[in-house]
Amino acid sequence: MKTLVLFYSTYGHIYKMAEAVAEGAREVEGNEVTIKQVPETLPKELLDQIGATEAQKAFGHIPVAKPEELADYDAIIVGVPTRYGNMCGQMQAFWDSTGGLWAKGALVGKVGGAFVSTATQHGGQETTIRAVHTMQLHHGFVLVGLPYAWQGQMGHHEVTGGTPYGASTVAGGQGERQPSGNDLEGARYQGRHTAEIAKKLASK
Repeated sequence: MKTLVLFYSTYGHIYKMAEAVAEGAREVEGNEVTIKQVPETLPKELLDQIGATEAQKAFGHIPVAKPEELADYDAIIVGVPTRYGNMCGQMQAFWDSTGGLWAKGALVGKVGGAFVSTATQHGGQETTIRAVHTMQLHHGFVLVGLPYAWQGQMGHHEVTGGTPYGASTVAGGQGERQPSGNDLEGARYQGRHTAEIAKKLASK
């Protein structure tokens, strides 16, 4: 069985979440886990201006995915920062190039899910994940979220991510908040849970 954790990250928050999702997925026996990022679409001048060029060096070693590779995986878990309550343009552009896969039904029956980062607590975490879900449903994915069996999303004693739709983190308006231990635990749980479902389906 093969799982892909596919992400885009501007300042590294989603990359850290992606690593945690992959950690959880690797706990499932027989699961080969790969982490890849989608191509950057912003010009270098703008990335320099917003301080992203330096931040992205931390995950510059992660290979860039190609759309045709998606058919090779049993599960694909997508990580994105929000942009006005929607997935970022880089991820949207990547999936916009998967029309050939859609026409062949190449992704039908794959297990999918999503995780997200927003600047604020109410900055569109659930709408962004649902936007990814909509795209995955059009491709025929079987969706897996982050069930309330993971009790970490039930607390309210600290700022924390976690939704039944998928793992999440709050980055802060200047990106000053890094994913907390609880955020990362939710991501690990989602990765493990998704891989377990994919393994069950693959064995049928």
